[in-house]
Amino acid sequence: MVEKLFTQLERLVFKFQHWYMKSKITRERVGPHFAFFHPRPTGEMVQDQFKRRSQTVLVTGCFDVLHSEHKKFLTAAKALGGWLLVGLESDSRVRQLKGQGRPVNPLSQRLVNLRRLKIADHVFGLPENFATTAARRALIKRIHPDILAVSSHTPNLSVKRQLMRELGGQVKVVLKHNPDISTTKMLKSDQP
Repeated sequence: MVEKLFTQLERLVFKFQHWYMKSKITRERVGPHFAFFHPRPTGEMVQDQFKRRSQTVLVTGCFDVLHSEHKKFLTAAKALGGWLLVGLESDSRVRQLKGQGRPVNPLSQRLVNLRRLKIADHVFGLPENFATTAARRALIKRIHPDILAVSSHTPNLSVKRQLMRELGGQVKVVLKHNPDISTTKMLKSDQP
């Protein structure tokens, strides 16, 4: 008898409360035995945001004379979320990749220039032997990035994808190559 009385009282209180709140309800879902104040999958959204913010993104390159495409590339890599780490090729490696007369700026200056952009969370020089697969593997194992951000014209893309897969990460192309803008073209146009 007492249980039946409480059930009737509960229904009456619910109807009164529902009538009072009806004009204020936006996205909430309310019924006699439930109340969902966040009908969206808020928990999943929070977890996704946390994962995105806690992941590590790695970028490597020469970044000799900074130009607009470098900035777009780094900004797109940073937009993936989390920590953006940028590794710069050594002076001897830049010479090997780009030819005599390069780099225009030594590693110490390139590090300063990238840090001044305030896009990357950490900027560092890559090891002298970074051209070797073993050196790349060792660095990626030590840093353990979730994402290796590259541009569409990066060399050895399939090798990089395989290496990242083996080490539990992935490669993401974050910027389409713009053939009109490059440090090499800028330097050639400056020559008489």
